[in-house]
This record gives sequence, structure tokens and C-alpha cells, in this order.
Amino acid sequence: MSQLIKIDEEYAEWIQSVGARFKSMQVKAATKVNQEMLRFYWYLGKDMVEMRAESRWGSKFYDSLSKDLVSAMPEQKSFSPRNLRYMTQFYQMYSKIVPQAVAKLNNDEVSLQLVDKLCSIPWGHHRYIIDKCKGETEKALFYVRKTIENNWSRAVLLNWLDTDLYERQGKAITNFDKQLPIAQGDLANELTKDPYNFDFLTMTEGYNEKELKDALTDNIVKFLLELGNGFAFVGREYRLEVGKTEQFVDLLFYNIRLHCYVVIEIKTEKFKPTDIGQVGTYVVAVNHILKTEQENPTIGLIICKEKDEVLAQYAVESAGEPIGISEYELSKVYPADFKSSLPTIAEIEQQLKD
Repeated sequence: MSQLIKIDEEYAEWIQSVGARFKSMQVKAATKVNQEMLRFYWYLGKDMVEMRAESRWGSKFYDSLSKDLVSAMPEQKSFSPRNLRYMTQFYQMYSKIVPQAVAKLNNDEVSLQLVDKLCSIPWGHHRYIIDKCKGETEKALFYVRKTIENNWSRAVLLNWLDTDLYERQGKAITNFDKQLPIAQGDLANELTKDPYNFDFLTMTEGYNEKELKDALTDNIVKFLLELGNGFAFVGREYRLEVGKTEQFVDLLFYNIRLHCYVVIEIKTEKFKPTDIGQVGTYVVAVNHILKTEQENPTIGLIICKEKDEVLAQYAVESAGEPIGISEYELSKVYPADFKSSLPTIAEIEQQLKD
């Protein structure tokens, strides 16, 4: 801080506010540049599609266009043949759902709501989505919407693309539509997945429930990422005093978006109808002991190794509390002696010394 001006609290706060405004302006400017660039990509892709450019000028069209655009605008680095192909795919992916009457561009002003939404996420995100969705427009729009809602980084988006979130989200068997108000039930269903992907764990053959729960809590950050946006971890083996007994919830979470507690029970075996009674009891207990009047009803989720779909559906229909049932998957389980076959830290250190 300059010593020419006598430092006081008001002056210091003003300097901070000026800095904050400048940073905000920088972010807005960068966002505006990104949006305008993507609009340019959209209409360049539109031109190439409507002119049937590749079939009209041959397979080397993108190479020739790239050279001509770079020659005309040497300061721009975004006209590689590969990026030009992405622009074509960008337009082809989404133009099929744009009303043709609105899609006609009479001037430079872009009025398409869809284009505005598409232009609100970075181009690098779009390239990942184009690669993974292979022309499936609804699937691509799902990831666009999720990126906007959750402000996903490119790495987080890639994680969800790799784990097939579109195919898994909202697929759990639940009774949320009957046991919860419409708005909460719809959101609760949207937040579930089936199956849950536990590939971030290293498990050996013959693992039991304790080992699986230990691994999940040891990797709680990755587990929270798999659960989805809004989940906060409350506790493992969470103790509840129910009458003269002690009950222990496998995993207790709180969901900020739902404004409610979420009871999760992990089962390493096939789902059994008795699991519903256990989870239902925990849900009611949490409602009586932890839930406040301002919070929504607690929901329960059973994550099991496998389930019979019909039996699971009948079970949730019989339940008096909001409960969902999902499976989990581990794509690779290591042999039982896997850990013992690995060198210890001491052995590695000794080898390095030798």
C-alpha cells in the first residue's frame, strides 16, 4: 500500500473493492470473448454444412480451408483442420433441434436461445462432449446442462463422460414420486444413479461390507463426487439412540439441494426385502432425532451388489418411507493375495538405498 496516502480502514476497503471489480470485469470479458468465439464457430459450421463443403470440394477441403483461413487471419490459432471438423460436428449435433424458422440468420445478432446456452461453456468442453456423444443430441445436451448447472471443469466433465453419467442418472428404483412432494421427489430421483461406479476403489476378491465401507470413507472425496452435487458427509456408522437401543447408520449424508438427510446402506450381497425395513427404521429415526422443522423428510438409499428388478420394485412400493435401491459396480477386483504380493514401503526404500 502506498505510503503517500495515510492508511485507514475506509481507504483499504476501497482498494480491495476496486481490485474485486477489476477481476470481475476480467472474468466477464473472458466469458464474452468465449461466447462470441463459439457463436462464430457455430455459424462457420453452419456454412460448411449448408454448402455441403466436403462433398463439393473433396476430402482435402478442411486442409485447404485451414490454410486459407490461417493466411487471412495469421494471428488466430483455432483454424486447424481438426478444429474445423469439430465446428461442423458442433453445428450438426445441435442444429437438428433448432426450429428452422428461428435458425435463419438475417443479421449479425444471434437470437437463438440454444446457441446462447451452448456458448456459455468453453470450447474444450464441447470437444469432449462431441467425441463422447457421437451425434446423440439429447445426451450431449444433458452434459451441456450439467456443466452449466454445476460449473464443471474440463476434468470433472471428462470423469462423468467416462463413467456414463447420462445412462446412469435417475435410474435407481425408488418410491420418491409417492412418498415425497412432487418437486422434491423429482429432484431426489434426478440425484440417484444406477449403478454407482466404485472403480476408484482398490478391492480384493472376497471383500466384505466393512472393507468396502472402509474404502469408501478412505476415498470420501471421490465418493462424494460419484454421489453428485450437493452432498455433504455427516458420518460413518453414525450412532442413533432409539429407545433403549443403539442403531448405527452405515453412511449418513446431508444434501444441500434437497435440504434433507440421506441415509445410505451398503450391501455387498444381493438385495433382500428385509433391507427395506432396516433402512426405513433408520430414516424414521433420523427424522425424529436430527431433522428440524425447516428440513425436508429424510430419504434412504440402498446400494447393493445386485438386485432383482421386480423384487426391488415391489419392495419400494411396500415401503412407507422414501427409499431408493441401486447397484454398484467394480470393473476390476484384484486377487486376494494382491496386497501381500506388493513390496512394502520399507522394502522399496531399502532397494533404493542398495
